[in-house]
Amino acid sequence: MKKGVYLLTSLMIVGSLLLSACSDSKETASSGTSTTQTEQGSQDKPASTPAGDSGLTEPYSAADMAKLPSAAKQRTDTIIVGLTDPSGAFTPYFTQSGYDGNVNSLLFSSLVTVDEKGLPIPDLAEKWDVSDDQLTYTYHLRKDLKFSDGSPLTADDVAFTWTILFDKSYDGDSMIPTLPVKGAQAYKEGKAQSVDGIKVIDPLTISVTLDKPNATALVMLGDKVLSKAYYGKDYKFGQLEYIKKLHSNPVGNGPYKLEKFVPGQEVRFVANENYYKGKPKTEHFIYKTAEGDTWQYLETGEVDYASFSATTENIDKLKSLGFVNIIPYTPSTYGYLQVNLEHEALKDKKVRQALTYGLDRQSIFVDANQGAGSVANIPSSPISWSYTEDGINPYKFDTEKAKQLLDEAGWKEGAGGIREKDGKQLVIHFLGSKSKQTDIFIAVAKENFQAIGVKFEPEVFADFNSLVSKVESGDYDLVSFSTPMLTDPSDGLVQFLDGEIKGYDNPKLKELYEKGLATSDIEERKQIYKEIYQLLNDELPIIFTSYKKTVYGYNGRIDQLAVSPFVGLANSLPDWSLKPAQ
Repeated sequence: MKKGVYLLTSLMIVGSLLLSACSDSKETASSGTSTTQTEQGSQDKPASTPAGDSGLTEPYSAADMAKLPSAAKQRTDTIIVGLTDPSGAFTPYFTQSGYDGNVNSLLFSSLVTVDEKGLPIPDLAEKWDVSDDQLTYTYHLRKDLKFSDGSPLTADDVAFTWTILFDKSYDGDSMIPTLPVKGAQAYKEGKAQSVDGIKVIDPLTISVTLDKPNATALVMLGDKVLSKAYYGKDYKFGQLEYIKKLHSNPVGNGPYKLEKFVPGQEVRFVANENYYKGKPKTEHFIYKTAEGDTWQYLETGEVDYASFSATTENIDKLKSLGFVNIIPYTPSTYGYLQVNLEHEALKDKKVRQALTYGLDRQSIFVDANQGAGSVANIPSSPISWSYTEDGINPYKFDTEKAKQLLDEAGWKEGAGGIREKDGKQLVIHFLGSKSKQTDIFIAVAKENFQAIGVKFEPEVFADFNSLVSKVESGDYDLVSFSTPMLTDPSDGLVQFLDGEIKGYDNPKLKELYEKGLATSDIEERKQIYKEIYQLLNDELPIIFTSYKKTVYGYNGRIDQLAVSPFVGLANSLPDWSLKPAQ
């Protein structure tokens, strides 16, 4: 089970706050390991996607700051944001959850980040070069970079970071080890003392050479940098277990340093005076991890920021608070129902298509949420440059079409109206998390599936880990998930290729996936991904459900807050400042 996959309804407070919420999870290429390339020209702009049907398509400014709660007024150098409790694994590439990644986003910077279009922009690396054959990437570091302990950050640290990810004992969820770096396999097998493709040219310059082109390599390799002096002092090939002992005392290079972590209560940060952009304007930042009501926390001033589903009701309530700025936001994610393809009935494409036709996704994910969502039919967000509806079956709710497909698949109506085949009833065992959205899904799905002769048996879990254990046991038919944020089109496809979707193995998809990574020509890639989307839209190894529409509500005193559909608030957070209270 991939650590970075979230329940569709689990991101209650922070939402997609930071890219690294999942940046070290294996499915990210399906998650936040930003994977795009410089050749994706600026003319390819994300689609405009308003938040819900509320009419809020532009940021809204607080109307009455006099209503600001006293708790929020009294803070002069501290900003507080809610976050689900992290595990404490605060070392990039070794995180245990996406929430650890949120913490790491403040502690560590990357060589390369992405802008609001998903295109690469400099971070720790001030520039880069790509060879004509698209095989060698050369990163030029900024001068005088430092880690939070004051030690210098050089190309040796980058080389160390990349090298340990190809160690045979590395068991984290970074996608970097999947890149075809020259000599990586020989190093992993212990046949070489170093990775041949990694070259330190001088203290500020490092290059890496691939065996074949990969369009995601620039930003994937341009991820976070670990200190060789700190994280590598005890390194021996084949022995990475020691790094776990360093999780709680990170030495980073990002805008903040870890001050204190109290599980179940908070994560405290203090501004990093060695941050390359200069010490952040706000001295203290706190992730409040105690469980509680998000609305109450925002209303009382206990937190300065929260995300909500973009319903008319939520937007009107946020406006009524008076002291809240509001930003409409469509994250680069998609929701889906994971299908157990190892169960005999669900191996049949016609059955999966029938379930999709037979489920009123518009009512569940759009109408019930006051327009704060839209129906998904492909593994790509509408804001992606690769998104298309050309040749895509929308699977509009059609009970009769669903019945027809089940008839063709040999499932005939039996006792009590439940369809049967070979003496077995067509039963769907659904797993979900405890939430209002799950309640809506179960109520509608039960009625929808009953109408087409399918017995629906839901099981709801209050605890995410319990649900994951159930999924890993294989005792389910459908389970509700959402992807983390996706940057490159290839990000949303990894789960169909890495064995996560057990029972699905399509050589044609693999061929197209490799083809899509082998070129950096944007128009060529668009055509390849359109073919991929059409294939997956027909085969439905998962049932696509929805795209979320969100609004951020935040304390009107916070200045310089900006949001990107690909990295959330990560790029702007170091610039946040608190205006004087009225």
